[in-house]
Amino acid sequence: MVSILLLVGLFAAAFVGFNIGGSSTGVAWGPAVGARVTRKTTAAALMTFFVFLGGWTVGRNVIATLGNDIVARSAFTIEASIVVLVFIGLGMAVANAYGVPVSTSMTAVGAIAGLGLATGTLDLAVLGEIVVWWLVAPVVGFWCGGVIGRYFYPHLDRIVAVKQSPGALVELDRSRIVPTPKLGPGTTPREFVSTALVLAIACYMSFSAGASNVANAVAPLVGGGLIEPEPAVVLATATIGVGAFTIARRTMESVGSGLTDLPLLAAMVVMVVAASITTFASWLGVPISLALSTVMTIVGLGWGRATRSATASELARGELETEISVDAVTVQGNDDVPKIGEERARDLQSADTLFDPSIVVRFVFFWIIGPSAATLLSYLSFVLLPIAG
Repeated sequence: MVSILLLVGLFAAAFVGFNIGGSSTGVAWGPAVGARVTRKTTAAALMTFFVFLGGWTVGRNVIATLGNDIVARSAFTIEASIVVLVFIGLGMAVANAYGVPVSTSMTAVGAIAGLGLATGTLDLAVLGEIVVWWLVAPVVGFWCGGVIGRYFYPHLDRIVAVKQSPGALVELDRSRIVPTPKLGPGTTPREFVSTALVLAIACYMSFSAGASNVANAVAPLVGGGLIEPEPAVVLATATIGVGAFTIARRTMESVGSGLTDLPLLAAMVVMVVAASITTFASWLGVPISLALSTVMTIVGLGWGRATRSATASELARGELETEISVDAVTVQGNDDVPKIGEERARDLQSADTLFDPSIVVRFVFFWIIGPSAATLLSYLSFVLLPIAG
């Protein structure tokens, strides 16, 4: 019986990992695929490798927090671990159905917290620290995006640009005894560096996804002593990889197409900021939402770009009248960057807003209701079903 339950638990963890691979790969590699910098198969392979790297290194800290620190290890019986994983999987299914980037990490914490409440083993100090990070991360993301958008973005646009030339980016020079790589026909050094930067950032995003999300698939099993951390990371990576090679092909295309209105440079800035916040929190062992940091960084970046039409004193007096729009993160093709307060407001606006306030409210609502519902349902389940330790 125990072996059958263990197989069920492993299957539940694999299901969660599979869905993580489908969603996270699109976020990490959608911009690169949409810009035709790399192919979907290559993106899936790189995603799998860097997820493993992130999970094997930084991700161990998050596994320890979810599996050992929030509740006592004794609470994680095999039945309890399966129920927690089911709640995580259901949370992802509901989020996907509504098209809202609800955090798997937040749902996982909620389900485990419900277990802790039902068994009287919840460590409120650890949970409080995690919740504080949930509040701090989006604020940091917004202001990082705002500062970059207002002061640095136009200058970055002059330095970084992915303007693809026809033909291969790099080819081999076979005129020598030992073939050596060289730039392809028409490839400029700027194009090569910019393309390499896009790939590097996507790999960094994959590392961050592994650091934060590997634990969501296997931490309950590790916490219950049902599987050791090393094979757990391998299991999570393998199933995330399967998701990356299968269902993520559609999400990469969807995200890549969805971000075509958002300049690739803006997507790169957002990815670096969000991945850095997530990786740092994961290093501290804090399970945190990559989606939450990503969305708020985009909002901050658009706000920062839009405020370039006003000086600091005008902002203080509330004299800025603009919207956070797609065009707000688009730099005009001038050689000189206009100074702050000299950029025309109409160049930073568009009728189609990048973020409708109602959409942001819906995101925030789900970020609150997701872990809250997971906590409540998990608590009721473990009260009614005495299967926890």
